[in-house]
Amino acid sequence: MTTLTIQDVARRSGLSEATLRYYEEVGLIGPIRRDPSSRHRRYREEDLDTLQALACLRAMGVGIEDMRTYQANRALGRAAAGEQRDLLRRHAERIEGQIATLQVHLEYLRRKAVLWDARDRGDVASEEEANLRVRDILPSLEAVLR
Repeated sequence: MTTLTIQDVARRSGLSEATLRYYEEVGLIGPIRRDPSSRHRRYREEDLDTLQALACLRAMGVGIEDMRTYQANRALGRAAAGEQRDLLRRHAERIEGQIATLQVHLEYLRRKAVLWDARDRGDVASEEEANLRVRDILPSLEAVLR
């Protein structure tokens, strides 16, 4: 059986060695097998698969407790499918909200850049039009900042 070092797994999962140790410590993975002579961690491909899934969840802002739930639901399989679906949907909705907020921020920045471009060119008519477009987005910007 091929095993991987902590360095290999860190590189392939995108998680730091410290995070890998922490995830084992808090029970998200493992226990990870140890080399009998050196006592260094030796990860299996299945461990890497689990860690890559956890790295994705972490990148999406999923906290440790929800990761624990996710892992427990994976182990339960079909019996926990509904709970797993609800957990993932809840985070998808949170991310959709973040995307909507970022879209408003992006549009505001683009409109401000157009305004400053017109100002830089000395185009008073375009600057006035751009100023109106910035004012038009302010209510949306204020709504997402609340």
